[in-house]
Amino acid sequence: MSSQNTLFFLILILTPSPDIFSQSNAISFKLGSFEDNGEPFVGIVLNDFKIIDLAKANTQLNIEGKEIESPLNMKDLINRYNSGLRERIFNIINTINSTENNKPPAYVHNLEDVKILPPIMYPQIMVNTALNYTEHALEMEDVREDGVDGSAKPGIATAKTKRPGGIWEPNTQDRRWNPYMFLKSPSAIIAHGESIRLPNKRLKIDWECELGIVIGKTASNVSLPEAADYIFGYTLELDVSDREGRGDNRYGSDWLIGKSRDTFAPMGPFITPKEFINDPINMEITFTLNDMVMQDSNTNLMIHNVFEQVVYASNILTLSPGDIIATGTPSGVGSGRTPAIFLKSGDKTSCTYEGIGTLVNRVQ
Repeated sequence: MSSQNTLFFLILILTPSPDIFSQSNAISFKLGSFEDNGEPFVGIVLNDFKIIDLAKANTQLNIEGKEIESPLNMKDLINRYNSGLRERIFNIINTINSTENNKPPAYVHNLEDVKILPPIMYPQIMVNTALNYTEHALEMEDVREDGVDGSAKPGIATAKTKRPGGIWEPNTQDRRWNPYMFLKSPSAIIAHGESIRLPNKRLKIDWECELGIVIGKTASNVSLPEAADYIFGYTLELDVSDREGRGDNRYGSDWLIGKSRDTFAPMGPFITPKEFINDPINMEITFTLNDMVMQDSNTNLMIHNVFEQVVYASNILTLSPGDIIATGTPSGVGSGRTPAIFLKSGDKTSCTYEGIGTLVNRVQ
């Protein structure tokens, strides 16, 4: 996989229409990273299948206004999005739409002709939220090495639960258990279409289809009313998990072994800016394994929603533009089934969130 200095790419997706350059289209866009014949380029994708080289379009099109430098990478784009880049994106789309020439210019490519890279390589911090859906917590009671406290229903705080002061202090009527977060290594990230590699002699490799929050600006000690302002957009992460653990019960779960192995964080394919998501708290979720539905749920079943997760994480550590919070998975994982189902070579995984897209990876 390319180094962090690999340029990242911008994807703009127009509402489906027979004519991808029709001025009547309602414009929305996504962000992503690409490579063409070994060379990175900044692009714009129309109708999910046409990509415009953003850098070339930015220099070759006669667009009036302040000169805007093309972003060096996804983090740079996120940093400067509201300082002219967003407007330039729409200018480029409108300029191309207004052309009378039906032949696409040389800087327009087919999506299938370029390589999709992870949308962010690499986040400084990747935070994952564990057991954030009640039914998933329930199905995992007999799977986790340290178990779940059975004195209360999964998702509900026990009588002895204390709220971590200065981090998570809900009102006294809030009976939910405290959020549970852990760090996942960004080195585990792979792109849409890349292969998840099964570790040697590890036989219980599982899936967790998750929504990823992309942080838009430096976030520290964020309050709930302002949390939405710190979200840039959303992507997908398949949180691949090694369920075999360390072989003992010392210190509970071993998140390093369980979550941070190479290729255990497929991400993408793109980022959808928040302005194009109607309601992140009500999005349909589907995960299929070899085209068989395994997870079918909705983000409205989260125990702690996306905004609350930004609050909790940012009150522990400072989040930077491009950092990721993976928001947990619903029920339907392989280890929670009877009999259990684990990933095997040749499998195809497909993680879909409404409005975000579909992340597809093979297993080898």
